Amino acid sequence: MNKDISIQEALIYVMVIMSAADSSMTDSELASIGEMVKTLPVFEGYDQDGILIAAQRSSEVLQEPDGLDTILTLIAETLPRKFYDTAYAVAVDVAAADLNLKQEELRLLQMLRDRFGLDKLTVAAIERGAQARHRTM
Repeated sequence: MNKDISIQEALIYVMVIMSAADSSMTDSELASIGEMVKTLPVFEGYDQDGILIAAQRSSEVLQEPDGLDTILTLIAETLPRKFYDTAYAVAVDVAAADLNLKQEELRLLQMLRDRFGLDKLTVAAIERGAQARHRTM
């Protein structure tokens, strides 16, 4: 498998592994991924049909020995440092989409924070923003 991926694919990988972290990809998580790819400026010009292909590729990497570490390394090596907070933000939004964060998702968020070396203030701002966006009545 070709390990060269685009910045947009790396962000999709982040969203897919977050959605799959608890072993179930909910409809709300999948809808959240689709909506972010449609609306976020970083995905401008990205072919919507590529979402499924990127999701399948990320699943293939996860199936390899040490798949999670491999995919986290691939993501970190692909993304320029200025996109680390973007990657964390899309991960948080996917995790928050079903309004029920599970322990596995919290652990993956910790792994992303560590891998990207994000500071506590940035993390807190991203998480607080997601909480405000996903609040219900």
